[in-house]
Amino acid sequence: MTTFSINCNNDDEPVLATRVHTLIVGSGAAGLNAAVQLKRHGIDDLLIVTEGLKMGTSINTGSDKQTYYKMSLCSGDGDSPYAMAESYLNAGGMHGDLALVESALSTRAFFNLVQLGVRFPQDRWGQFPGYKTDHDPARRATSVGPYTSREMCLALIAEVQRLKIAVQERCYVHKLLTVKEGDNLRVCGALAVNAQGKHIALAADNIIFAVGGPGALYQTSVYPAVQTGAIGVALEAGAVAQNLQESQYGLASTQFRWNLSGSYMQVIPTFFSTADDGVSDVREFLRDTITEAPKLCGLIFRKGYQWPFDVRKVKDGSSLIDLLVYNESVIKGRRVFMDFRINPTGFEINALDSEAHEYLARSGALQATPIARLEQMNPGAVELYRTHKIDLHQVPLEIALCAQHNNGGLAANHWWESVNIKGLFPIGEVNGSHGVARPGGSALNAGQVGGIRAAEYIASRGNKSAFDLNDFEAAAEAALRDTKWFLKRCKRSKSSLEEGASAMRARMSRAGAQIRSAAALEEALEAAQQAFAWLQVEGCAVAGKGAAVKALNFRQLSLAQLVYLETILYYVGCGAGSRGSAMVVKDDGIDHPHPEEWLMEPENPEFREMVLESVFEDGATRNQWVGRRPLPVEESWFERVWADYRAGRIF
Repeated sequence: MTTFSINCNNDDEPVLATRVHTLIVGSGAAGLNAAVQLKRHGIDDLLIVTEGLKMGTSINTGSDKQTYYKMSLCSGDGDSPYAMAESYLNAGGMHGDLALVESALSTRAFFNLVQLGVRFPQDRWGQFPGYKTDHDPARRATSVGPYTSREMCLALIAEVQRLKIAVQERCYVHKLLTVKEGDNLRVCGALAVNAQGKHIALAADNIIFAVGGPGALYQTSVYPAVQTGAIGVALEAGAVAQNLQESQYGLASTQFRWNLSGSYMQVIPTFFSTADDGVSDVREFLRDTITEAPKLCGLIFRKGYQWPFDVRKVKDGSSLIDLLVYNESVIKGRRVFMDFRINPTGFEINALDSEAHEYLARSGALQATPIARLEQMNPGAVELYRTHKIDLHQVPLEIALCAQHNNGGLAANHWWESVNIKGLFPIGEVNGSHGVARPGGSALNAGQVGGIRAAEYIASRGNKSAFDLNDFEAAAEAALRDTKWFLKRCKRSKSSLEEGASAMRARMSRAGAQIRSAAALEEALEAAQQAFAWLQVEGCAVAGKGAAVKALNFRQLSLAQLVYLETILYYVGCGAGSRGSAMVVKDDGIDHPHPEEWLMEPENPEFREMVLESVFEDGATRNQWVGRRPLPVEESWFERVWADYRAGRIF
């Protein structure tokens, strides 16, 4: 690692630049693991830059029993990489080679975490038993409790510190720098600002881009408040994205952002709504549509292991609960709560369907109230809220249908390198490796696998510099001029950043979330285009500590929203229909539980064999469908594989 200075203008103070072989942007579980893997593969010239080791989704989120997905490792659970890959591919929209890599490396990534001290449960014989999770036909899921990803981060941080990998906190990357390489682009570095607004230039042969999902795009969101996301930085640089239209939504508490999956639902709490004051006009609104108590209780129970909103389950399945909550809160404007103190009206423990009753009985959870059942099944789930000053014994939880995960993201090959920018490796949630619907917990596996793959590929290329430093300086100086000019406009601007950000999030939750129509998307996109054009000319008014970080972050988020809305509108216009966690509504759609509100367009299964690619060029988004790459079926003859591996031909 070396340092030098570059100038933007002769009258400006020189900007300190750092030259490093591989730069890791982000410090969630994916980025930390990539740094560890790079160090183990002999790449010593590393730097992690991050807003903070305690920021982001990985270390700040979870669920009742946060899941990690991997190939089965217990007797009687026959499994293989191909079987697991087919589970990934079932819902469509995912490349086969990515599915196979995520499956094949799942045990390797899992045992790395075990060796680092993450305490995944094992039996007395050393087996790691599993359970079924969302979209999982086997028993591949495991967990260390509510904070699985946090435990992963803590173990990886300790390893980063043990390996003495350099970390620079309070550093926000807002520009990726590229140079031409033939007909393609190659990454050559990045620009960042620190908390005081000081500019930093970073020259790098490779960039591990591990910035997480677009948490700050949505108004109703279960992303932790400290997770902003920075995919707009890569989109502005021209990186190709894929499947941006595929996100995952689910019920979550809003005062303290937390997924209400698993045992929170399986204990069958009461749902009710109120007037805007949160007290008056209390109604168990689910009973208006689902009149039979045993059926209602069964759907609530199944919502636990079918947590994501799923259009296949909206007519008679558990996602009808999601739809009714959305209708009550967004369409009718009422406040919705879950109450663990009382049973739903008509609840009888012995009248439950066989699945729910057997599960509760085997869990020893046949107590009289939901809170008593939850204390029995998962006392940590109760304690979790208590640590955030919410006592489920005393108060109900306010809830909403919230954005939780982007299955799409930046497009990369099976070594996790961007398909069109050499040296850029998006990993973690910002990598769009997932298809329409993913098994629960597979995102944690994908982030770990991505770090291993990127590290191996980078190490195979050695330490030779990939670009001329003069080209980096030219790119950095041009980007610095643009950045400084934008920040000067912000200092003079009378447009409030807070108001602009609030309008942006409201647009996305209204038009670009789980309920989508062409009319709403066109209206939202027009408003977003006008807001972004105004921002480019007028800037945004923001003052105080961290003003530069906030302004630059808002700019990339505004660009990201443009790309997301344009992509979702394109998707809706193609007639792919309702699938995954998003329902497309049209006048000529099919009936569903709310014909007076919506008519759902059915899925066109032909689109399962395609992936939607998007790229931001010349101020607009270009979208195209491409055929998904098939599941590789090469014969893995040992002698041939061994020879290819020794010769480095696998790279």
